[in-house]
Amino acid sequence: MNATFWRYTTRRKLILLFCILVLILVVFEIKKSSLLYGTNKIKKPRQMSYFETAEESHVEVYNGFLTEEAEKCETIQIAVVCAGYKASREVVTLIKSVLFHRHLPIHMHFIVDAPAKKILGTLFRTWDVSDFTVSFYLADKLEPKVSWIPNLHYSGVYGLMKLLLLDVLPVGIDKVIILDIDLIFLEDIGKLWDQFSQFVDNQVIGLVENQSDWYLGKVTKHPWPALGRGFNTGLMLLHCEKLRQIKWNEIWESVTKKELLTFSATALADQDIINAVIKEHQDTVFILPCFWNVQLSMNTNSESCYGKDISSIKVLHWNSPFKNELQNIHASLFQNMFYSYAVYDGALLRNPVGKCTEVEESREEFSKDFCQEMLHKSVQLRRTHLYYLPFDYISSDHTDVTLTLHLSIDRIPMLDIICKHWEGPISVAVFLSDSDTIKLLKHIEISPTLSNRRNIGFHLVFQNFDDTSYPINLLRNIAWQQAVTEFVFLCDVDFLPSDNLYEHLKNAVLPLYPNSSKFAFIIPAFESLWHKFDFPPSKSELIDQWDRGVITPFRSYMWKVGHAATNYTKWRNSNKIYSVNRTKDFEPYVVLPKHLCPAYDKRFFGFGWNKVSHIMELDALGFKFLVLPYGFVIHLPHMASLDVVKYRSSTEYKNCIDNLKVEFIQDLVVKYGVSAEFFY
Repeated sequence: MNATFWRYTTRRKLILLFCILVLILVVFEIKKSSLLYGTNKIKKPRQMSYFETAEESHVEVYNGFLTEEAEKCETIQIAVVCAGYKASREVVTLIKSVLFHRHLPIHMHFIVDAPAKKILGTLFRTWDVSDFTVSFYLADKLEPKVSWIPNLHYSGVYGLMKLLLLDVLPVGIDKVIILDIDLIFLEDIGKLWDQFSQFVDNQVIGLVENQSDWYLGKVTKHPWPALGRGFNTGLMLLHCEKLRQIKWNEIWESVTKKELLTFSATALADQDIINAVIKEHQDTVFILPCFWNVQLSMNTNSESCYGKDISSIKVLHWNSPFKNELQNIHASLFQNMFYSYAVYDGALLRNPVGKCTEVEESREEFSKDFCQEMLHKSVQLRRTHLYYLPFDYISSDHTDVTLTLHLSIDRIPMLDIICKHWEGPISVAVFLSDSDTIKLLKHIEISPTLSNRRNIGFHLVFQNFDDTSYPINLLRNIAWQQAVTEFVFLCDVDFLPSDNLYEHLKNAVLPLYPNSSKFAFIIPAFESLWHKFDFPPSKSELIDQWDRGVITPFRSYMWKVGHAATNYTKWRNSNKIYSVNRTKDFEPYVVLPKHLCPAYDKRFFGFGWNKVSHIMELDALGFKFLVLPYGFVIHLPHMASLDVVKYRSSTEYKNCIDNLKVEFIQDLVVKYGVSAEFFY
């Protein structure tokens, strides 16, 4: 008995010792992980490549860098149809929710129109997410293959595009998850991917049962045929290899043509067609658990899926055009879940997935030198979302001009005032956080001016969570580069254009000068010494206020050199365009041909020499500076920005700008072959 007890005790001790060793290893790995994925980390560099063949010239790929270790992990393939400005904005919340929970590399395949391709291409390039690849397939190449199908769904022809995925996905992809843009994930998408392992025999498509009575004929009298309640196609698992084997395209086309003999059109786009196919080929469907697609449209009974256990929900689906009109007892909670992803800082989702990506502990010791820190900030990638709101303006006039602006979220109200003075197109770059997007949308919604304008391109540049410094010249570049007109008016949001300046430029000035000429038209800048003043409707009224001391040339008391070369004395009495020469530190606001405009130097960050450097380069390029005798801008008074305060209070800041000036001039000397004296 003692021997047995001893052997039992020894075994227990050995097991306990083994558990302690395992625990030590786990703790070590956790500490190691915290070192690797903490603030002191670097990622392997990533590549941008464009994939194009003679057969697939519409395909473009953004490849996230994968290490050999990452390539051993299975990549989850996801397909999404996304078209237009609104959809390109809404899909971001879906992507954030997927990235938040994922533990594997992801390859997303987007069927897109031209605007969505431009918007999402820029977004993903500047988002710079690890272990994340994106491919784009232009919908206009595919449209003829489904445009023959009459469709009443609000998504139009794009509601049928999911039927064509086998036509666009590379043959090597044998499985794919298809998602609508109005989903959010509350669980790792890898667990949904695991459902493929449950497919048997002829099962080729995984779907969640429809949670409304649509196909039972209780919502509409004559629905398309379906198996039982039918299935919702907002989330699908497709086994591409098997689908190709059974000739899927031939099957759905044949079923569609047969049903169109009875029905005049589809009501729910691809969902009607896929349900009709499943009705005839019942062994093809794998029924997913309902919590993978909890449907929240006005006609669903989603509570029947999850009951009282909300924690069981894996995916929420707002499958209705009326997203905020939920008839669900948990509507408020679900909307809060949605907004928690919508405002989540996208920069926090850049990190690689733990077990698949090689991450090295950073050996780089960033210099504590203030100037080096400024330069480091100027080259950081900042997630950029072009055309955040619908934009509907096509310019066919070769003398048309876009007002280009930049601002932070606190200065959005200034845009309302500017719009009352400038009826032409505007391109504005907005620097903000993810949570600020809610403020932006609400302000525009309640603004009678902004809500009715469709010729304003809003381009959002997001703050990095560890750096909120204002990247002024990056914003300027984004604003003017997105202009859709021949000419651009490079200005700041705190300057109000004179009445009818847009029409004056477009009809009276620019027609006299071909856009191939290197002319930069100076718009004289003024300011008021009073906090409140009556905006002068004409040049004569402005001169009257100038004489009375209400208006003065901009910064004539504190930074006269910035605008003195405009020659305000001559401007008072002139009724003709006249030329001026650039002088040291000259920084006027100008109108010039877009295609001849050089980029602003992004090294000038925050306050100091950011416009001066651009005017210097225009001069080096051979631009002639012409002052317009009619038209002006007046500065709107406001609190000094944080960058201005930093500049004025920091000798170190000023020294950095001075050093950068010297470096910038040396670069221009090399670039344009002129002497350094030319710039002084």
